[in-house]
Amino acid sequence: MTNTDYIYGIHAVIEALKSNRELEKVFIQSGLKSERFVELKKLLYEKGIVPHIVPAEKLNRLVPGKHQGIVTFISPVRYQDIELLVPYIYEQGEQPLLLVSDRITDVRNFGAIARTAYCAGVHGLIFPEKGSAMLNADAMKASAGALNNIPVCRSVNLKKTLIFLKNSGIKLVGCTEKASLEYTNIDYNIPCAIIVGSEKDGISSDILKLADELVKIPMKGNISSLNVSVAAAIVLYETVKQRN
Repeated sequence: MTNTDYIYGIHAVIEALKSNRELEKVFIQSGLKSERFVELKKLLYEKGIVPHIVPAEKLNRLVPGKHQGIVTFISPVRYQDIELLVPYIYEQGEQPLLLVSDRITDVRNFGAIARTAYCAGVHGLIFPEKGSAMLNADAMKASAGALNNIPVCRSVNLKKTLIFLKNSGIKLVGCTEKASLEYTNIDYNIPCAIIVGSEKDGISSDILKLADELVKIPMKGNISSLNVSVAAAIVLYETVKQRN
């Protein structure tokens, strides 16, 4: 981690928010109640940023020295608004193809997914604000620059975002080994969003319930699932094949 990855101190973070810097994650020490903290909290609320309340020990590990109770990581990308992105895709006369990652925690997996998505012509990546990998230098490197070239949308509430997609005429396709349908047996030549889940638990149950279709990749042997970035690539390129 370099000094350009994060800023700390209440004044510095307030100024970053006022100047519209993209913040990746915000860690605030529990129990802060100063007047400046109230101002900071108000700005975070206005920006739709939910801070992580943590003990002082965590902040001391992140930034040895005087952090004033707050450390925030700077995002290397500028996030897009999904509610503006979807109409724009339609206005271009294209069928939306989106990739949703549910709680992908490995930054290299996230970067690899972004790289494949960009090469497959995906219009945008969507991921939840909480429980996902931090977009940092490692993620950028793994993406081979794709994260600078593909719209990235960070969702405060992934369920609401997915409901918005459904209401926008986009089919939700969940990739899970629990499915009975193989990934080649559905139609991707319509507006759709491919959902992939975490390395450990897959797609969360509440997100699975929103999916219009559940698909699996056939497997042989004793291993139950592929690496998530590989699985995403397989399904995305079935979409490319059908759309071409």
